[in-house]
Amino acid sequence: MDRRRFLATTAAAGVAGALARPARALHRDGLLQRSRLQQTDSLSLHPFIAAHPDAVFIRRTSVGDKLDSTAKRIAGDAFAREIFHPAEGGDIPFTHAMAIKPNLTCTSGTGNTPAGMGIITDLDFLDGVAGGITGLGFPGGSMFAREGNWLGDGYCAGEYHVTGVLVERIAERYGMHVHGFTTGRALREMTLETLQPGTEVIWRGVPDGTVFRRIGYVAPYNDDDTFLLNIAKFKTHSMGMTLCAKNLQGMAVSPYVRFCEGVDATAQHPSAVLQDFHADFEQRVDALYAEHLARGIPRWDRPGRKTSGGYGMETWAQRTCDSHSITRTGLNVIEGIYGRNGDGFNAGPGPGGTPQDFMSNLLIFGKNPFLTDVIGTWIAGHEPGNFGLFHVAYERGLMPLFDPASIPLYDWNGGEPVQIDLSTVERTPLVCPYLRRDYNGQSEEKYHLVDEPFDYSTVAAERAPALPEQPSLRTLTNPVRHTATLELRLPRDAQLRISVHDALGRRVYLIREGHMRAGTHSIRWMPGRLVSGTYFVTLRSSVGAAGCRLMLVR
Repeated sequence: MDRRRFLATTAAAGVAGALARPARALHRDGLLQRSRLQQTDSLSLHPFIAAHPDAVFIRRTSVGDKLDSTAKRIAGDAFAREIFHPAEGGDIPFTHAMAIKPNLTCTSGTGNTPAGMGIITDLDFLDGVAGGITGLGFPGGSMFAREGNWLGDGYCAGEYHVTGVLVERIAERYGMHVHGFTTGRALREMTLETLQPGTEVIWRGVPDGTVFRRIGYVAPYNDDDTFLLNIAKFKTHSMGMTLCAKNLQGMAVSPYVRFCEGVDATAQHPSAVLQDFHADFEQRVDALYAEHLARGIPRWDRPGRKTSGGYGMETWAQRTCDSHSITRTGLNVIEGIYGRNGDGFNAGPGPGGTPQDFMSNLLIFGKNPFLTDVIGTWIAGHEPGNFGLFHVAYERGLMPLFDPASIPLYDWNGGEPVQIDLSTVERTPLVCPYLRRDYNGQSEEKYHLVDEPFDYSTVAAERAPALPEQPSLRTLTNPVRHTATLELRLPRDAQLRISVHDALGRRVYLIREGHMRAGTHSIRWMPGRLVSGTYFVTLRSSVGAAGCRLMLVR
């Protein structure tokens, strides 16, 4: 793809003013001056998150009501400033794109009304996240938030209600690009002929695809030099939970985006799109479904070619995993300030057949979208092992762990994560219409919990990583310029003291003293006025000693 032409196009069609220069070039002069002042040219993901790609983190929020816009924006801003840090030579340069993928699916005209808010990622929270990221120095003109479901022939109703709020509250405020080629007449006139290399579509081959040979994505999703921040909504769906893995389905352009619609090729896909499917994709899905049915994936025996049955779920899971096999996410987040039950849209078990919202006040996040979803699914009251998507993802090597109890889980407290046990986390049960079972000739309720016990040893022999017999201490940032992040692992609860000593052995700083629980901890240290040089961090505790060396550069 011609990135210069793409950025010039988005700048011209964007909502931060009808500007003729490329979006990133618009900020370059001011950016250089700001970078000199801040001595930063990039952002870095929190080093503890980066060092633990198989971990999942839970951050509590304190929003009293889902309509409290101010509290939600504050929560988003604080979250962004805790997970990203200004850096020099960091992994997210200001010259790259920040592709934020909220859940911006169809809202059936409800937009950001109370009825529609539970359908999509909360826009006030998204506002806060965008504000926090730009407040750290990242240029708003290099930020994007788009949705593949908005492309096509009226397939998705209500998109303008959502984009109107995005434009008014977020895009114009920060310079983020929302519309681009997905707006106005261009939206209605989009045809397959326009989806060619060199346009605003990122084409990716799928070397190990079951269904897809190639997928087109809404630019700049899945482009090079792009950090993908995936922010899903905590809600149920006919697929069970529509969390991080499913949310990225919305990166694909229409009609590729329709992963959920079975594999009836003649009815669902034009011949031009079928060229991007394997010629024998139906036979492949048939064989995998038969294999998984024989293996006993729960509820896979439910009849149905689409998402009402196990075969349709097999198709959706394989297409979803095809896409994830070529997607690299920077961070996956489940926005769970409030959770919603029901069908993912406007139907549910509430009064008059409406969905229901519950204040859960959780943000669940991690590097791996499937592991993040396993924890999110468990918190929603379900047993993750009952969902075929996780079986397929594990089988295809997209998630290294399966049992939720084996996934390293951390409580995120002000940017200092502390390892916790899953059993200590409060759950927010959210009923869903996923693959109803028949019991003694009667079907279970349409909206139900998928919470029957599952034996994870039948899939994988896993256990939570063991703690070391002796305490360990290491630095995750070296050299250190402004803030050091240390990782401490304690085999047992302990009384401890963590100190910093200079090259002559003199103690120059006391970082922490007191009682700490067993587990893995992240500890921040700000050197203050200490001069450049080599320093030694030492741990003395009732269960042993440890230390590490770091270089302070001013």
